[in-house]
Amino acid sequence: MQMKRVIISADDFGYSKENNDAVLLGCLSKNITSVGLMANMDGFENAVNEVIPQIPDIDIGFHFNIIEGKSLSNPHLISDTDGRFNKGFLYFLFNQNNHDLLSQIEIEFRVQIEKILRLHSVSHIDSHVHVHAIPAIFNLILKLAAEYNIKYIRTQRELPYIVKSKIFNKRFPINVIKNLLLNYLTDCNLKNSDGIYSNDFISGVLYTGYMDEESIYNALKKINNQNSVTEVLFHPYLPSELSSSTRMNNYREFLITKTPNFRDNLQKLGFSPVSFSDLISENNLV
Repeated sequence: MQMKRVIISADDFGYSKENNDAVLLGCLSKNITSVGLMANMDGFENAVNEVIPQIPDIDIGFHFNIIEGKSLSNPHLISDTDGRFNKGFLYFLFNQNNHDLLSQIEIEFRVQIEKILRLHSVSHIDSHVHVHAIPAIFNLILKLAAEYNIKYIRTQRELPYIVKSKIFNKRFPINVIKNLLLNYLTDCNLKNSDGIYSNDFISGVLYTGYMDEESIYNALKKINNQNSVTEVLFHPYLPSELSSSTRMNNYREFLITKTPNFRDNLQKLGFSPVSFSDLISENNLV
């Protein structure tokens, strides 16, 4: 039987030591196949100097970030006087045609790219809070991907599905709106983007903030396309000790990446785990 492909992605690599520790263990367990590295966050040096040497074959992507933390280029339209980002997704969506804004975003992205490329090769592009799904920013990403020879760009089509035990959670209506918006933006982006390489589907929006294994398996059961690539999005986090301030949702996602039979369960559903680098090699895209 032909296997569908699944990429098990860990976003927020480089966000903090706690995120990095979780990524390391998930990669060592072979349950994480690709990661998105943040160039501007406090955990970047730890990721580069302490974690990557332990998993030198790690498949890394740019996890572009103009939402949190301190900028690398001090873009005054989207950061405060200390250079910290202070705008959100909706601001970028409604102001995406501001040429000065796009110029500052491009400069920031280029600095983030150069910082990472000095240290490691990169296979793909994604972004914090899916900000690159916004069409004008997506077009900018297309330009940068061509210039820096980055082969894959994440897109955000997630097929709707129901987990009955979770639909009454207060997060669900907001996540449904996110899902509808990201699906719409993905359709817009792909109409104007002939020839790009991307995943076909994602899993991780409809139940973001309270995702579990059942959510993932239900999402994958909806995908019947045999030649498809689906990206499952995790934000794993491993605190030094559990407390009331622990990001429990992210900690639970980490626990999934440590599940011994996780890959076996994916294969039983007809999915073969791969990385973006695997796809580049298989399709001779080097």
